[in-house]
Parts: sequence; structure tokens; C-alpha cells
Amino acid sequence: MIFATVGTQLPFDRLLQGLDTWAERNAGIPILAQSGATSAQLRHVETVSQMGQADFQDRFEKARLIVGHAGMGTILCAAELGKPLILMPRRADYGEHRNDHQQDTAQEMSRLSNVTVVLDVQSLHRALDEAVASDFKVEPSEACAEAEELGLLIEAIRDFVWFEDRKKVSHRHLSRRKLA
Repeated sequence: MIFATVGTQLPFDRLLQGLDTWAERNAGIPILAQSGATSAQLRHVETVSQMGQADFQDRFEKARLIVGHAGMGTILCAAELGKPLILMPRRADYGEHRNDHQQDTAQEMSRLSNVTVVLDVQSLHRALDEAVASDFKVEPSEACAEAEELGLLIEAIRDFVWFEDRKKVSHRHLSRRKLA
């Protein structure tokens, strides 16, 4: 199964419709999408507008491939579970977000071995085809010089996003990771 997530803040019809057109040609591969607020009429992708954290985690764990917007929660879950991840960042000029921070996030996260970044529907289709052809296997990339620093950044973001009592996060906690 492919699990897609677009977050819950704004519609991301470009990604959902791209998945739907790909799914039409690949009927044997089930896709479930957490679709958020969308008006898109999808015929080949099963959708759920929102789901609880436990259900989201369960779907994430069962999926062979994750497709999503460049949200940090999606990126962190995929990294923790070692899932292959296709990111399509939202674009402000298409009205998909208020600014283009997701493009910057996707560019930085593209250094992770499990992440493929796509910018349009055609490259989404190619990336999905490649994932299927490789049986959803992620080939480890060669370690880059910044890999350790990127890992520290991801750990700090994870702590911030999922730390139960953010008031307890101290400057000492973050500074021990030596983040600049």
C-alpha cells in the first residue's frame, strides 16, 4: 500500500490528482490518502480527510511507500520508520501555501537516502514508477559530509514537534546538540 498525506491546513489538490491519475494506470496498487480539506474528486485513490494520531501511525507503518507534502511530521515519521518517501512541496504561487518554505525543506531533506523530491505531476509519476520497479526498496546513499549535522537537526526538530511538554525544553537540551 502507498500512504499519502497532505497535512490538514490547506488543500493540496495537485498532489492528490497526480496520485489519482497514476493510480488509474496502476490499479493493482492500493493508495490511501489523508486528504485534508479538498474538493478534488478522486476515483482511484481511497481518501480520509483526517485521522487520529494512532490511526495515522498505523497506516504509516503498514505502507511500503509514503507520498506527501514537505511537512516535518511526515518527514520525521518516514525517517524513523525507514520508509521510502516521495515529497512534493507545496507552492505559494499555486495557492497551496502562504510561502515557499516547503520547497526549502524538501531541498534540505533530499539529502536523506529515503527521500525523493518531485516538483510536478510528471516527476511524481516517474518517481512512483521507479519505486514500484524497485519493489519499494530504498538504496542507501553515500554519506555526505553534512549527514551528521542533518541528523542532529532532525533530532532537534523531532524533540520540538513531539515533545509532550515543550515548556521543559531547555536551552541546554538543544545546545548540547551543537546546532548552529
